[in-house]
Amino acid sequence: MSQTQEILSQAKDVLIGNYARLPIVMARGEGAHLWDTDGRKYIDLFAGFGGGILGHANPDLTHAVIEQAKTLWHVGNTFHTLPQTQFAAALNRTAFPGQAFFCHSGLEANEAAVKLARLRGNQSDKKKWKVVAFNRSFHGRSLAMIAATGNPAVRVGFDPIVPGFSHVDLGDLEGLTAAVDDETAAIIVEPVQGEGGIFPLPVDFAIELRKLCNARQITLIFDEVWTGCGRTGKWFGHQWLGDGSAKTSSPTPVTPDIMTLGKAVGGGLPVGVMFAKPELAALMVPGKHGCTLGGNPICMAAAKTIFDVIERDHLLAHATKLGEHAVARLRTERRIQDKLLEVRGHGLFLGVELKAPPEKIVERALEKGLVINLTAQKVLRLAPPINISAKLLDEGLDRLIEVIA
Repeated sequence: MSQTQEILSQAKDVLIGNYARLPIVMARGEGAHLWDTDGRKYIDLFAGFGGGILGHANPDLTHAVIEQAKTLWHVGNTFHTLPQTQFAAALNRTAFPGQAFFCHSGLEANEAAVKLARLRGNQSDKKKWKVVAFNRSFHGRSLAMIAATGNPAVRVGFDPIVPGFSHVDLGDLEGLTAAVDDETAAIIVEPVQGEGGIFPLPVDFAIELRKLCNARQITLIFDEVWTGCGRTGKWFGHQWLGDGSAKTSSPTPVTPDIMTLGKAVGGGLPVGVMFAKPELAALMVPGKHGCTLGGNPICMAAAKTIFDVIERDHLLAHATKLGEHAVARLRTERRIQDKLLEVRGHGLFLGVELKAPPEKIVERALEKGLVINLTAQKVLRLAPPINISAKLLDEGLDRLIEVIA
C-alpha cells in the first residue's frame, strides 16, 4: 500500500466526513504550486479558499512567524501586545478610522458584528435586533450565521432556525426597503458574493444601501471575508463602491459601519477581524464579547506582514492587472465560447459561469495539474495567490481553457 493509500485509509476512520474531500493528499507547497504525496505537481488557482493570499511557504511570512514564535507565543487578551496594535494600525491606514476585535475566523467576526449591531440597536427606544441579508449570500455555518446565509440548503437539518434574519435579492431596493422595519438593527452584505457565484454588489445599490442605513439608524455590515486584503485589487472590496458624486477617477467609496475579515487576513493562519467605527466599537465594553486565542502574537505578526508585503510589492496593481488579463482572455477564447455564459469579479477573485453544470470538472482539472473550485453548480471560482506571476497564471489559464473545452 502506498503512502497516499495509507493516509486515505486512516483518514476515513479518524476524520468526520463533513468535507467532500478529494482522494489526494497534499504534501507541500511553494508559491502558487502544490505537490501531493505521489509527487504530482499542481498550479494552485484557489489558494485554500482564498486563504493563501501570498501563496505557500512565503519567505516573508515564514520569517515573521518564526521570529515571533521565538519572542512571544501567547499571553491572552489580559495584556496588550505589540503585534495586535501594529496590525490594527495597518487596518486604519488601509480601510477607514476604526477599532479592531480579533478572533479565529470570518464566521466569528460576523457573529461579533451582529452582536455589536444589536448592542447599538438596544439603545433605541424600540429595540432593534433584526438583520436583513441577501439571497445567494454566505456568512458562515454557526446557528446564527446559517440563518443569515441566503441559501436554504445550509439550514437543512438545523431547525428551528435562529429568528430575526430575513433575505432579499441583491440589487432589489424596493424589496430591501420593504424588509426593513423599526426593529431592524443591521444589514449585512458581501461586496462580492463569493459562495453564491461571484456576484459584485451593484454600485448604485450600495449607495442607496448606505443612504437607507443612515436614514433609519441601521448598522451596515460588509462581510469582507472573501474580498479583504487585496484579493480584488483594492485593499478591501467595498473600495470598489464609489459614491458616484466625485468628479475624479477615484470616487469616495461607500464605507460600512462594521467590516469583517477572515481567510486571507491570516495568510492561511486562523485569523478573523471585526473592524468597527469607533462610536460603535465603544459599545463593546469588557464582558460583552471575547476570544481566548484571538489576536495571538504569531497570527498578528503574519497578518501585519501580509499588509507590508502587499504594499512593498505593489500587489494591488498586480492583482488588478492580472485579473483584467484573465477576464479578457477567458471572454475571448474561441474554444470555450459555446460553453461560457459570463466571466465576472474584481482583481484575482473571479467567477467563470458556464451555461450548464459541468461534470467532474474539478477532478478533471486536477488530472491536468490544476486546482480550481466549483460553486453554485456551474461557476468556476478562481482565487490564486495575488503574487502569482503573469506567466504562471497564463499557464493555469491554458489548462483551465483546455478542461472547459
